[in-house]
Amino acid sequence: VQLQASGGGLVQAGDSLTLSCAGSESTFSNWVVGWFRQGPGKEREFVATGRWSFGTTYYADSVKGRFTISRDKTRNTVYLQMNSLKPEDTAVYYCAARRTVILSEVRNVAAYDYWGQGTQVTVSS
Repeated sequence: VQLQASGGGLVQAGDSLTLSCAGSESTFSNWVVGWFRQGPGKEREFVATGRWSFGTTYYADSVKGRFTISRDKTRNTVYLQMNSLKPEDTAVYYCAARRTVILSEVRNVAAYDYWGQGTQVTVSS
């Protein structure tokens, strides 16, 4: 499975961006597909994910209420709508996928097998 992430950019605090993650596998949109990010000098951290076969989504506390993860089955694409962006959201954002992930592991970087190339999001103050 190949993942193609896109949509990053340079924005000001309070602005919005939408990231896209397109998968090459036709059943990709029923997998567990989510987003992680890695800020400068930081470890990669969980942002949001969806267990799409169950229709459930999960968010990091730091983005809850500001970010929304969604999918378009017809396009094999998962989106991350990011609103009210803050400078601390600055990071390289990666989409990740695995056919299945148990609930207790959905926030774990190591639980995902496939990764996109990353897209830079920079939020200026």
